[in-house]
Amino acid sequence: MANFKGHALPGSCFLLLGLCWSVMYPLRHCWRRRQPKGRQKLPLFFNRIDLTEGTLIIFLAFVGIMAEQFVPDGPHGHLYLRETKSWVKLMNWQHSTMYFFFGIWGIVKVLRFLFYFHVHMRPPLDTHIHSLLFVAVFGVAASTLLEVFMRDNILLELLRVSLTILQGSWFFQIGFVLYPLNGVQWDLQAHDNTMFVTMCFCWHLAVALLIVGINYWMGWCCVQRCAGKGGDIEIGMRKTSSSQKALLQDSDEE
Repeated sequence: MANFKGHALPGSCFLLLGLCWSVMYPLRHCWRRRQPKGRQKLPLFFNRIDLTEGTLIIFLAFVGIMAEQFVPDGPHGHLYLRETKSWVKLMNWQHSTMYFFFGIWGIVKVLRFLFYFHVHMRPPLDTHIHSLLFVAVFGVAASTLLEVFMRDNILLELLRVSLTILQGSWFFQIGFVLYPLNGVQWDLQAHDNTMFVTMCFCWHLAVALLIVGINYWMGWCCVQRCAGKGGDIEIGMRKTSSSQKALLQDSDEE
């Protein structure tokens, strides 16, 4: 909304968040300062605050989008009018887009809370094997982000493919460790099992890179073979045309 209300609404949102953070972050810092070394883990109260904060951000983003779209002079969900061949309230649509990405931030905060409690208070091996999955997930996200700025970069594409394969195979590894098909349960407290699982992660990565490398080589061979056949056909056509020219010249002389 290109008016006072349109600026007061996001201003109120940021003021509310800023005031909440001005209480939460000093409280969190002071609590950590008073804890002995080695016991810096935050209590459940602070994690619930993060969940509440993410939910609040999603709610504020939803209110902002609805306010931009469905005010009396808003676009009401219409972006383009065919009758007049013109855009509808692009200012409101831009503000709605800003609120939308603001809401994505809130969704990420809620998902982070869910991922944290997915392995919270679980045995060490269970926690560790899930934390290794985050490496593959972060790698895929980072390579995808770089591809936005570096289009058609084969190294980034192959890296993303390799990490995607790693992510898929590691899900199977998690299943085999936590829910073995042979019924023999792993010792989830043993440090040796944690070390072995870490080695398995490296082997999974090596196999993923090997698969991508083999597929790249096979693709290169196919392209070279197809290009070679095309070249032979082209050479044959050239020879035929040259022989035809020679015959025509001989016929003219006769």
